[in-house]
Amino acid sequence: MNIAEVQIVRKIVLAVAVSAGVLMFAVTNSSHPSGKTTHEMIEWIGIVAIVVCILGRTWTSLYIAGRKIEQFVTEGPYSVTRNPLYFFSILGGAGAGAQLGSIVSGLVFGVLAWMVFYVVVLQEGRLLADRYGADFAGYMDRVPRFWPDWRLWRDVPTLTVMPPRILRTFADAMLFLLMVPVAEGFEKLQGIGVLPVLLRLP
Repeated sequence: MNIAEVQIVRKIVLAVAVSAGVLMFAVTNSSHPSGKTTHEMIEWIGIVAIVVCILGRTWTSLYIAGRKIEQFVTEGPYSVTRNPLYFFSILGGAGAGAQLGSIVSGLVFGVLAWMVFYVVVLQEGRLLADRYGADFAGYMDRVPRFWPDWRLWRDVPTLTVMPPRILRTFADAMLFLLMVPVAEGFEKLQGIGVLPVLLRLP
């Protein structure tokens, strides 16, 4: 399997996960009443996580966009975590789940995102190990898979960036923000009885 095939699989699995997430939003609500402090606070923490996701993915793409697999990138965000794009996406998934006003749904969405990206990371890791051998093995030993270790930070003095790829990454990340109006819309439809509430999560 090459990198293009891995990315196709990732997109298909992600599309299925997002569809399941939207369905969950349609019939699930928070046990914290809408408009109350706890509910709103959880939603706002989720929005902050989504914004960090968008900014983080865009920042990371400055270093990797157009060079994934073809070059072995170990600077900037890739010096502190092997998978910064996926780290920020997991954060965005948790933030999207929190738009139900539920800590549990935020955690569930975050774990589901981690599971999707963990499978992709294993496949990408095999490709990188085949191509870069001992260099990649040393990188794996030194740099954590997901959670950043900021003590390892290294950077380069200049970057060659590809604006179309970076803008595409930014646009992709903005999809996480769509969960805010989607959650609000479903909440209103549940409130007027159009949609049933089958589950309430704390």
